[in-house]
Amino acid sequence: MRSTRVHVITEVGLAIALCAALQYLGIRLPINIAGGSISLAMLPIMIVALRRGVFAGVVAGALFGLIDVALEPYVVHPAQFVLDYPVAFGAVGLTGLGSRSVVRLFSEGLGGRAAVAAVVWSLVGSAGRFAAAFVSGIVFFAANAPAGQPVWLYSAVYNLSYLLPSALACAVAVFVLVPVLQRAVPVAPGSRDRD
Repeated sequence: MRSTRVHVITEVGLAIALCAALQYLGIRLPINIAGGSISLAMLPIMIVALRRGVFAGVVAGALFGLIDVALEPYVVHPAQFVLDYPVAFGAVGLTGLGSRSVVRLFSEGLGGRAAVAAVVWSLVGSAGRFAAAFVSGIVFFAANAPAGQPVWLYSAVYNLSYLLPSALACAVAVFVLVPVLQRAVPVAPGSRDRD
């Protein structure tokens, strides 16, 4: 049990560092005046969540959110800070809701099915991040919406402009990397940290 916790803590720490590096390499679109970039920054959180469960994924995401705000701050209100950083990236850890099924499918030799399940759960995590960013956009960035455009539509379009490409890129990377990692550094059913 102690060895598993050390492995989980190590994977979470590595994931946070990789998130920061991948965020730094992101592409910022001209329309993203209030933050957001197309990047693979969610990928390490998704991988930790799929390997170690929702708790490890949410913790990794929330901690990275705190680091991200230190690296690229865009804060207009304390509640917006919480929604856009620790909550949004923590929500990516919801990918871990599929951890048991993905690990079980790998252990049963069903790698293809496991990879597809991992992609589906990565999209769930991305949707969690979108939900937090969407609410933040409606509440805190309504003034940025063009005259006559519903605020909810502005928030959806703005946030999808970078989150949709990021989610799709991460889903492709999850499909490729999760089976490779499972072969190289396998996680056996029951060896994950508690959810």
